[in-house]
Order: sequence, then structure tokens, then C-alpha cells
Amino acid sequence: MTMSIKRMPGWAKVVSAFVLVLVVLFAGLRLSLLPGLRDVFGTETHDRSGPALLKSIQDMSRYDAASGNFQVVVDLEKDAKYLPDALRGTRTLYVGSGTVDAYVDLGRLAKNDVTVNGDRTAATLRLPHAALGKPALDPDHSYAVSKQRGLLDRLGDIFSDNPNDERAVQRLAARHIGDAAKESKLTARAEENTTGMLKGLLNSLGFKEVKVTYSA
Repeated sequence: MTMSIKRMPGWAKVVSAFVLVLVVLFAGLRLSLLPGLRDVFGTETHDRSGPALLKSIQDMSRYDAASGNFQVVVDLEKDAKYLPDALRGTRTLYVGSGTVDAYVDLGRLAKNDVTVNGDRTAATLRLPHAALGKPALDPDHSYAVSKQRGLLDRLGDIFSDNPNDERAVQRLAARHIGDAAKESKLTARAEENTTGMLKGLLNSLGFKEVKVTYSA
């Protein structure tokens, strides 16, 4: 009497291997909660980064006169045109906190932008209007509140090098913060502070009358 043994199909081997991996990971998680076995399944962090290299040096001629702190809640949703959200699509709720600096570029001053009278008691300065720097997100106070993903997106995260990639919402948060800075009075505050700084400096040098104006 002979018995024929059917070979397991290829897809069944893949499914079995996947289930086995899940079982091992789940067992490791459960065992790591038991006393004495935490170190066996625990993880350690090692910083093997190389030294930072100086690539360039730039001379700064601008006066950072004001800085604004902003916070925005980003609700970013991406949908597939012909697929339901449960199958394909993402929605991320992200809180972005960051700063925007307002500065006056003193390096743009020309000779005729500064006039001094003969006895050096009065001075007139014509400066460029204050400008805004690039928004800088604060990683310590920016975070994802929730992230919903469809089934295909979750499966894609398994094979992705960076499943928690938040660059899209970070760029969007920075853009919203930059727009809010434009609508604020940050540049006006920077010009006010620059005027006060220059008047105090020139008064200490003996100038009794100091006039500061701004032009494009």
C-alpha cells in the first residue's frame, strides 16, 4: 500500500511563515512582560553616528529683531479615487509647533543710506523693511495625534523603510506657520525693536538726534 503525500503549495508556505513570525513576535512580547525575561526581549539604543563636519561658514549681517511662536493643527487626508478609505487612503492629525524669526538685513545698507551732520550730533538711517525667516518646526513639541491608514497602506508600511514618515504633514505645518507669520505683526515688531536698538547704540556714542526710516 502506497501513500501519496501532496506537497504544500507555495502560497501556503508564505502564509505559514508569516503566521509563524507573528506567533514568535507575540510570544516574545508576552514573555518580555514576565519578571526576569524583560532583558531577553528588550532593545538597546546605540549611537554610532560619525562626527559632524563643518561644510561652510557664512558671515551674518542681519539683525534678528523678533521671533514668533506658532502652533497649527494639520488634518491631512489622502484618498484613492476609486477605492474606499478602508482599503486605500490615509488621514493624519498632526500638531505642529514652530518659530519664525523676523530680521532686518543691515548688510544691504549703502553709503547714502546713512547721513551724519557736521558736528556728529544727529544721524539719519534708511533701512530695508524687516523680512521673515523660514519657519522652524520644534520636534520636541510637534507630534502626530492620530494616523489612520487603509488596509493596503498598512501592508505597505510593513515593507517600507520608514513607515512613520511624517514629512508631508511637517511640510504642510511649516507652510501654515509661515502663512500665519505673514499675517501677524511680526515684521512691524522687528522694525520697532531695530529702531530702539540703533537709537540706544548711537545715543551711547554721543548722537542726540537719531532718525530711522524703512523703505523697500
